Amino acid sequence: MPGGPPPRVVVAGGHSAGHIEPAMNFADALRRLEPTAEITALGTVRGLDTTLVPARGYPLELIPPAPLPRRPNRALLQTPGRLRDSVRAAEAVLDRVRAEVVVGFGGYVAMPAYLAARRQGLPIVVHEANARPGVANRVAARMTTHVFTAAPSVRLAHATAIGIPLRPAITRLDRPALREAARRRFGLRPDGPVLMVTGGSQGARSINAAVSGAAAALRATGVQVLHITGPQHVVEAPDRDPADPPYVIMPYVDEMQYAYAAADFVICRSGAMTCAELAAVGLPTAYVPLPLRGGEQRLNAEPVIAAGGALLVDDADIDPTWIETTLIPVLTDPERIAKMSAHASAAGAPDADVILAGHVLTTVAEQRSIASRGSE
Repeated sequence: MPGGPPPRVVVAGGHSAGHIEPAMNFADALRRLEPTAEITALGTVRGLDTTLVPARGYPLELIPPAPLPRRPNRALLQTPGRLRDSVRAAEAVLDRVRAEVVVGFGGYVAMPAYLAARRQGLPIVVHEANARPGVANRVAARMTTHVFTAAPSVRLAHATAIGIPLRPAITRLDRPALREAARRRFGLRPDGPVLMVTGGSQGARSINAAVSGAAAALRATGVQVLHITGPQHVVEAPDRDPADPPYVIMPYVDEMQYAYAAADFVICRSGAMTCAELAAVGLPTAYVPLPLRGGEQRLNAEPVIAAGGALLVDDADIDPTWIETTLIPVLTDPERIAKMSAHASAAGAPDADVILAGHVLTTVAEQRSIASRGSE
């Protein structure tokens, strides 16, 4: 920050990629706005914290996990003691790094971080990526007025909708410019519709079975397929002649911007990050919500579906017949795909990372101003 010491920020968003990824994207944006910023991530040994956070280049401080049960059970009786230990550990980290603000994204690590920040009188900034907020963010939203959400429909106290922090590789993606190179990368033809299939990082058995079962119908209508199965799933490559449209099978793709650039349409689950990324790049999608967690994934997809940029199909209804009778007519209609792409783009929010980073810097500046006046 001009003329002052670097801002000292602690981010808390652990366990799953859905919490960690927006936290790291925010941290990257903060560094772009203020290169001197000292950013520390809080995490636990559970989940993906120790893998994903160091890979992004940020120091990680571990505290004991304190998961909050969704319903009364034996684990609930152990929660107060675990949470107390976790809050104390979080306070020790805040003291050690001389934190000026805590920015939370939910997950196991968020609740102790919020409580530790409140005990120390530090400002709290909350971001909720999901359509249905978790327990930690619902509690924290009543501790602070600095609350941000993915969409206006998210019910959270003091909320301002800004979207989800995404990587510049996604938000700045020029799909038409990268299209030819991206298709070459995956062994796809430069012309003809491409359907991208993915079930997220772990894959989705129902989606895999439906699309692979419709391989002959897709081939007959000239549709190419980029099928990302997930590392734990095996999909047999369909029989095809060299003259047939490619059906490319991959267990995992590291740099998803290339897959997005190669595709004309996507069929996938509707996790919050997936919905945000596909809207940001303007990709029409058929969403198949995970039929668990109280229908949360269906809620994530609703804004872009309402905007006309996506289709919705229940997990119980996704099968080769649905692909043949409902999806293929869309895939082979360039005019409809173009309209859906425009509607998807209109539902996107590509600058959430910068908006959130700017607000956090403003919050630190205001806190310093208050402290300065108090010392006069």
